[in-house]
Amino acid sequence: MQLNTLRPALGSTKNRKRIGRGIGSGHGKTATKGHKGQKARSGGSIKPGFEGGQMPLQRRLPKRGFRPLDRNEYVVINLQQLEIFEPGSLVDRELMDSRGILKKSALPVKVLGNGDITKSLVIKADKFSKAAVLKIQAAGGTVEVIGE
Repeated sequence: MQLNTLRPALGSTKNRKRIGRGIGSGHGKTATKGHKGQKARSGGSIKPGFEGGQMPLQRRLPKRGFRPLDRNEYVVINLQQLEIFEPGSLVDRELMDSRGILKKSALPVKVLGNGDITKSLVIKADKFSKAAVLKIQAAGGTVEVIGE
């Protein structure tokens, strides 16, 4: 066997369709484009979404919503959810995750001041609201911001 004798297997290759090469080819005259009309003209392509001059669907429907590219997503924890912990305990991401408070454990944690807290806790989170900080400190607890 030599390289110059190699051929593809029978039936594995197909000749390309040579359109517009005479009537005998079977693809002559109109060159598979049919008779007249927009699609038969040179350069006659119709843009996606074109509806024959009618107002297209993508312009008829209203524009809705906006999602900023620099938006930060947090797992929101309220103070009333932290009442389950024992007084004086260190509440961090791992402890909250083990108790099932965190819905998405991959996201950073933000503590909000919804509800009341009666126990003094040491709380570690990525972010705190002003109301949450005031309520935690009023209960005798401390706030530690992670990542600063």
